[in-house]
Amino acid sequence: MARKKRAFETFNLSFLDIMSCGFGAVVLVFLIMNHAVERQTIDLNENLLSEVSLIEQDIRDGEAGLVELRNTLSSMDLAIVEAQGLATRIIDERDEFRAQIESLQRDGYSDDEDLEALKAEVLALEESVQQLRMEAEENSGNNARAFVGEGNRQYLTGLNLGGEHIAILLDVSSSMLAERLVQIFRLRIRDDAVKRAAGKWQRSVSTVDWLTAQLPIAAKYQVLTFNTEAAFALPASAGKWLDVADQASLEQISRKLHDIVPTGGTSLENAFLALRQLNPAPDNIFLITDGLPTQGRQAPRGNKVSGRQRLELYSQAIRQLPANVPVNVILAPMEGDPLAAAEFWKLAAMTRGSFLSPSRDWP
Repeated sequence: MARKKRAFETFNLSFLDIMSCGFGAVVLVFLIMNHAVERQTIDLNENLLSEVSLIEQDIRDGEAGLVELRNTLSSMDLAIVEAQGLATRIIDERDEFRAQIESLQRDGYSDDEDLEALKAEVLALEESVQQLRMEAEENSGNNARAFVGEGNRQYLTGLNLGGEHIAILLDVSSSMLAERLVQIFRLRIRDDAVKRAAGKWQRSVSTVDWLTAQLPIAAKYQVLTFNTEAAFALPASAGKWLDVADQASLEQISRKLHDIVPTGGTSLENAFLALRQLNPAPDNIFLITDGLPTQGRQAPRGNKVSGRQRLELYSQAIRQLPANVPVNVILAPMEGDPLAAAEFWKLAAMTRGSFLSPSRDWP
């Protein structure tokens, strides 16, 4: 009754005034009251929905922050592992140095003479290293060879270019000629000079040139090509690691790659199996390709390979990879293979490597 009286007072009417107006006025007042209640309910629902939206946004922000925190922790874990590895190497070198001194002492040499000789050797080595670094910076920065991309651009790729033994695998199958299937079919019947000049293939070869120009100068490397079979870019170096500092070999590999004519299918398994010829095993791998494999160790029985079969061949191939080695995938564009990007991205993530799908003007 008090609630009704407040509603009546809202319209400046007393209860007796309304009753004196008859039954129709009573009905009108009740309708007005119901409308007011409904309006209040709608306003309340809108306020609740707004609160729910704000809470949901807070949850999304919290989840994003959690992912960022996990990524930060993963980076910190990696930095800790690298620091521990460096500390271990330093301790080993210190112990070796102490063992040499103890050996000299046992052989009867005087401490002063031995220590002075060792100090002189260390000083000479440090001077040599410093001179090499200065020459490297004057000639081509920290790289073994120079590579300037179109427009003299410098790219931030996120690729892990480190390692002591680095393997580069280049797909030389016919699909590396072009992005669209119809263009590939047209180029396959052209002469070799036209095939070598194909835009997609030229970009792939330039990618190898760019990678070899960025490798640590103290590292070792090897470049392998693969279609249905795998081969070393320099046949004479098969099974051997090459020095990044050997610029003559780098230039020779570049010339060999520019002479290749892409042809045939793709056997990723044979490419990974060829890595077993290298001793020690690679500690960083770069894979330049444009899609899932079309065969395993042997050619397929039929002329067509389904998407499911390509996935099976891919799963079979990655089993041949050396364990605990990052795989950095540079995936060139290719029509008709929609599953490739997701599978190669998962491979890079699983091995702690990188995944890059470059633009047409890279590198």
